[in-house]
Amino acid sequence: MNNTDKNLRDASIIALRDCMGLQQSETLLVVTDELKREIGLALHEAGKELCRESMLVEIKSREINGQEPPAAISELMKLVDVVVCPTAKSLTHTDARREAVKHGVRFGTMPGITTDTMVRCLNADYNKIIALTDFIATKLVGVSTIKVTTEKGTNVVMPVKGRNILPSKGVLRSKGESGNLPSGEVYLAPWEDQTNGKLVIDGSMAGIGMIETPITIDIVNGYAETITGGKEAQALTEIFDKVGRDARAVAEFGMGTNYKAILTGLILEDEKVFGTIHIAFGNNITMGGRISVSSHLDGLVKEPDVYFDDELVMQKGKLIGFEL
Repeated sequence: MNNTDKNLRDASIIALRDCMGLQQSETLLVVTDELKREIGLALHEAGKELCRESMLVEIKSREINGQEPPAAISELMKLVDVVVCPTAKSLTHTDARREAVKHGVRFGTMPGITTDTMVRCLNADYNKIIALTDFIATKLVGVSTIKVTTEKGTNVVMPVKGRNILPSKGVLRSKGESGNLPSGEVYLAPWEDQTNGKLVIDGSMAGIGMIETPITIDIVNGYAETITGGKEAQALTEIFDKVGRDARAVAEFGMGTNYKAILTGLILEDEKVFGTIHIAFGNNITMGGRISVSSHLDGLVKEPDVYFDDELVMQKGKLIGFEL
């Protein structure tokens, strides 16, 4: 076994045993596609060592994030204890995942996962990630408005009072828990139709990758109305237009809390990068919102100033009041 194979095997064991809490008495379903077959197989092989029955199914890669898997696979997801999904496109914001979770299934999604991301981020000290995530989540309690500004021109205000605060620590050991693997973020759904301002995405964009020319989005009453920039802005506009009006709806605000994560162009890892924020457009049903559409696209902002009401909690990407 070469080093790459060993590192992938070790990361797969950490994902299943430590993050998902997979037990010897349980059953595991790994759902992968032709693009992430190597990682799917590694998780399946690790699962065979860790639980009673590990099953591997491969589906055709979905066209966009949030597109449903085949109906037969959706049914199978309800019949096991743990599901993990290393797939090119995200299955996080799907009815299939929501229904499985209602049946008590622990569900880890790994959209776009690479071997490098698995090895790097799953070897983080999750106690540190938990402490950092809890610190930010606690700060958010009772907050009415989040404002983000940057030197590149972001100036956006999001009303969030009363919305569910969702700390994602990458540890999914209780019945019906779900989230990304690897993880490390705090996120919520701003109130629909109420976000306004300018968003300059300068890190990466889901479905597009790393940003060379920043994407500038004018948000009016919760929708991305004007999108300008270079080829990335054009690509984003085309994605939105293909899906429909609600693909442009502001769906999520999040802050990364995985100190091992780095910017790679892979949004699964990028949105977890400590010192960044992300704002997503599209589906937010999972977060307690009401936008139901077959896409969910996160845009990453570097070196933000972040205000919870009038309190500056992050300055140029540096969290105030917390030392790792």
